[in-house]
Amino acid sequence: MKVTIVGAGNVGATCADAIAYRRIASEIVLVDIREGFAEGKALDIMQTQTTLGFNTKVSGSTNDYSKTAESDVVVITSGIPRKPGMTREELIGINAGIVKSVAESLLQHSPKAVFVIVSNPMDTMTYLTFKSLGLPKNRIIGMGGTLDSSRFKTYLSLALDKPANDIQGMVIGGHGDTTMIPLTRLASYNGVPVSEFLSAAELEKVSADTMVGGATLTALLGTSAWYAPGASVAFLVDSILNDQKKLIPCSVYLEGEYGQSDICIGVPCIIGKNGVEKIVDITLNEDEKAKFAKSADAVRAMNGDLKSILG
Repeated sequence: MKVTIVGAGNVGATCADAIAYRRIASEIVLVDIREGFAEGKALDIMQTQTTLGFNTKVSGSTNDYSKTAESDVVVITSGIPRKPGMTREELIGINAGIVKSVAESLLQHSPKAVFVIVSNPMDTMTYLTFKSLGLPKNRIIGMGGTLDSSRFKTYLSLALDKPANDIQGMVIGGHGDTTMIPLTRLASYNGVPVSEFLSAAELEKVSADTMVGGATLTALLGTSAWYAPGASVAFLVDSILNDQKKLIPCSVYLEGEYGQSDICIGVPCIIGKNGVEKIVDITLNEDEKAKFAKSADAVRAMNGDLKSILG
């Protein structure tokens, strides 16, 4: 099984490292526009094989998409972060051009691939990819909810002082500080609602911490995070390649689900060999429905900046 990752920066390289180390794919191709950069990252990962005990083939390419041919899954992490003084519209305009070009090049060489979008703003870039490629919606997946849910469970684990792997919880809605919706009402510790252990105020703090999880790390690191995003991509790719049918919140195209249409936004999905096997329509309470509608409005407003690109 073959995976291509476009963008050999911190997130892309960490993703490749996790997929290789966990033996999720037999072959990984890293692609980057910087001369020799992807090749160097790939060689560095390959030199951990004998000490970490895996045999995944990892190679790099400087903008040669022919090497990505017949990939089963393609991951797009390329794009630039927002810089001081840059407007949201400028960021979207630049990254949309990059993502659209990359996606079209990947599709040319891997017509059957499932696309995983990481580039920001993630929901809007997922929507752009879906609209640009004309593929069935099950083959275009935005990664954001996977990462947000991982952060949510981490904060719950810290608040509970219990193992993170014993905790279940998910985040839906847009992948943004003000648009994501941690579903505290449905979170559980080994099947017991976390509300049995945490007060309403404590749960509110967990929710607030989750929503600014990315911004918190950026403030601490001086740049965007990469370990958790890279691991989240690997987790999603694993469910696709190995047909695990895990329930994972992902940004996908909606056609009436959750009362929304013509938008890509985070909802619970069954992820398997065909990509999105099913969108799970869970019952939200009135407060959650209102938050989801507000989140969708914000994502849809951001999508409006794509008009000049989509035509």
